[in-house]
Amino acid sequence: MRSPVALFGAFMRGTFGLPKPDRQEVERVKELARSTLQLSPDTAFAVNEIACNDPGCPGLETVILVMEPGRKTRALKIPKPLDEVVEQDILTAIEG
Repeated sequence: MRSPVALFGAFMRGTFGLPKPDRQEVERVKELARSTLQLSPDTAFAVNEIACNDPGCPGLETVILVMEPGRKTRALKIPKPLDEVVEQDILTAIEG
C-alpha cells in the first residue's frame, strides 16, 4: 500500500506532466500572505497548487503553509488556482 504522502504527491502540479506553477505567482502569493497575515519576518511560507480529480475537489486548489518559529505549521487551503488568489481568499482561509 502506498503511503498517504506518495498518494498526495501524485496530485501536485509538476508531477505526471502537469505544468509547474509560475514562480512569479508563487512569490506573489507568498508576499500576499506575508502582508495579509502580518506575521514576523522569521515566518516562512510554502505555496503549492494542487490538482485533484476527486468530484469533491475544486479541481485546482492553492495550499499555503505558514511556518512560524515555535508554532505548529498551518495549512491554508484556497479552492482556486494560484493565479486567482487574492487577499480576501487568504482571510477567508484563516477563518475557515
